Amino acid sequence: MPNDQCSSPRRRHFLQTGVLSGVAAATLPALAGVREVALAPQSQPGPFELDETTISALQAGIFSGKYSARSITEMYLARIEEMDRRGPALASVIEVNPDALAIADALDKERSERHIRGPLHGIPILIKDNIDTADRMQTTAGSLALLGSKPKQDSFVAQKLREAGAVILGKTNLSEWANIRSSHSSSGWSGRGGQTKNPYALDRNPCGSSSGSGVAAAGSLCAAAVGTETDGSVVCPSSANGLVGIKPTLGLISRTGIIPIAHSQDTAGPMARTVRDAAILLNALAGPDPRDSATAASAGKAAPDYTSFLDPRGLRGARIGVARKYFGFSDAVDRLMNDLIEEMKRQGAEMIDPADLPTHGKFNETEFTVLLYELKADLNAYLAGRPGAPGSLKDLIDFNDRNRDKEMPYFGQDVFIKAEAKGPLSNKEYIDALEANHRLSQKEGIDAVMDKHQLDAIMVPTAGPAWPTDWVNGDSSAGTGSSNAAAVAGYPNITVPAGFIFGLPVGVSFPQAVTE
Repeated sequence: MPNDQCSSPRRRHFLQTGVLSGVAAATLPALAGVREVALAPQSQPGPFELDETTISALQAGIFSGKYSARSITEMYLARIEEMDRRGPALASVIEVNPDALAIADALDKERSERHIRGPLHGIPILIKDNIDTADRMQTTAGSLALLGSKPKQDSFVAQKLREAGAVILGKTNLSEWANIRSSHSSSGWSGRGGQTKNPYALDRNPCGSSSGSGVAAAGSLCAAAVGTETDGSVVCPSSANGLVGIKPTLGLISRTGIIPIAHSQDTAGPMARTVRDAAILLNALAGPDPRDSATAASAGKAAPDYTSFLDPRGLRGARIGVARKYFGFSDAVDRLMNDLIEEMKRQGAEMIDPADLPTHGKFNETEFTVLLYELKADLNAYLAGRPGAPGSLKDLIDFNDRNRDKEMPYFGQDVFIKAEAKGPLSNKEYIDALEANHRLSQKEGIDAVMDKHQLDAIMVPTAGPAWPTDWVNGDSSAGTGSSNAAAVAGYPNITVPAGFIFGLPVGVSFPQAVTE
């Protein structure tokens, strides 16, 4: 991929009240007879010096003396105040770090003493509010049930960021409990943080569950952000907000201290405006953790520097399979993808079309079964070690019932209830479902199609354009993702911006098999 490309040149023109305001001149005549909706005009934010800047540019500014870690942190904090707390009120940052400026000052002092930790030294990063920090910030997964309960120690992700010299600027809002509470949820809504808004059109959804991380990175409220994914929660909000998002191989990044859904699929991942920035952040996050056995498999296999793979000529001779069964949900998305296929051919790629997974659609039910079992087991284990928190999934269900007006004003907790009804991980139903998941998504799925066609990667549309946020019916199911195969397999998946449809970003994903 090109070094600093895949950043949207049109991001300055977001913050429309509704998508119609961006295309009204072209479309309003065709809407005659449709009930008119009065939309108040939304003022554009003022110029921002760090808008669309990159991590490398920030480091160059610090090196030249133009910036310091403190001055950069101050600018991002002011940006959060302008964009997130008033004006557009994106609701992407659930909490800022009260120690951010002190951390920046300490990192500036280190630099003055010629101790530079690496490319993230002094760079402000936002992290999702399901990633533990043992500091003065909360970690709540967006739920009021965890307010006031403090993790005993940093997550491994937070530890790695601190070691790399990043300024953890704050926590981002998310779909509460990483979107596993209800089958009728609105992505980006949490009881603690409210509804996160898509910066390209404020009435549109940011996707989730890493909604705040996507919106904050897109809106230049931070240099980059960290999200988490079980199935789609990094790549979908990256697509909806015009970002690069990396869902890494399971075990490349430790899950220790991340509020869990399912250990067979959970991972953190970088979300950034450019491929290079995402790779820099991945460098900092990857590594073995003795507290997470899944990372043992990645020991010695993680690349020392993922930016070394950034090659403007990287498509020459590459064999890319087009998984057509993930197309067809939108004519506009199909046209965008087909144009991209032709461009990739011009760049030297050999496009194998179609190259569908033989098992496409065959592991949806078994995936949900596994998630229910692992949610109960993993969340119970996490809560048991969290001082002052509800002690179990059952306690969370009871808390939500007691606080229904605040926690469940729009949607309920049917998934929580289904998970609570499941037995232990020794149950045959779980064991059989997990085996089917891995067989159908790996050997008979991604591995099979890649081996058959000798592919380097598979190409799929990440998702459709952002849908209108709807608290009555919940998320739209139209074109909401192609993430399931890589998620279930535990394989890597990267999404990059592909273009715009009526001013709304759409991403293209490249899942691939894990090579030994």
